Amino acid sequence: MPALEERARDALSAVFDPELDEPITDLGFVRSLEAREGTLTVHLRLPTSFCSPNFAYLMASDAKDVLTALPGADRVEVLLDDHHDSDLINRGLAADAGYRGTFGNEAEQDLEQLRATFRRKAHTAAMERALTALLRADRDLSEEALHDVTLGDLPNDRVTAALLRRREALGLAVAPDEPVLVDDRGRPYPKEEVPLRLRFARSVRISIDGNAHFCRGLLRTRYPGSAADQAPRPGSPEEARAS
Repeated sequence: MPALEERARDALSAVFDPELDEPITDLGFVRSLEAREGTLTVHLRLPTSFCSPNFAYLMASDAKDVLTALPGADRVEVLLDDHHDSDLINRGLAADAGYRGTFGNEAEQDLEQLRATFRRKAHTAAMERALTALLRADRDLSEEALHDVTLGDLPNDRVTAALLRRREALGLAVAPDEPVLVDDRGRPYPKEEVPLRLRFARSVRISIDGNAHFCRGLLRTRYPGSAADQAPRPGSPEEARAS
């Protein structure tokens, strides 16, 4: 069995920043990870001290959950560094107080509601990436024709795999005959709405990609040397150069 530290890092790759839709390991948010005699200690860092507290808590809480589930992890300590709510969040995590138990009356929205909101945005962006790739690959394909595109029509690549994961996270069907362009409940849009819906999805995707680029830069500025801990964002110019 791989060493606990190695398994812990693999587990953390399943924890996503809810807004940027990327693993915290790829973003460089894992500052350090140490395994010693069954105890896992993880320090997380964020691009600024004022990153949204609910996003920060969600990532730290998810990190503790995936690590606690590892065989051999007898004790797990997740610490958020250099955030204006670090003390509050770290106390809540240590006490397993939960989101509302940590923030009390300041917890305006249930954590699962927050998670669902960003899962919907991630699905919208993934849907746009897949459909825009089809349009670029076939210049004769019209936007209106995307209404009839099914999951089985998509290439077997990383973009499609990401879309399927996002659909599964929302509880949407992933059978090959399912339409690609659907709302958050899996219902296809009317054909005449396809151009408008695609433009809206594109705006969501551009917003997510822009925020991701901005946050990566902020982290590198705040923590010199952290670029070495970041993986190129899928589809970015940096990834193309790396390959």
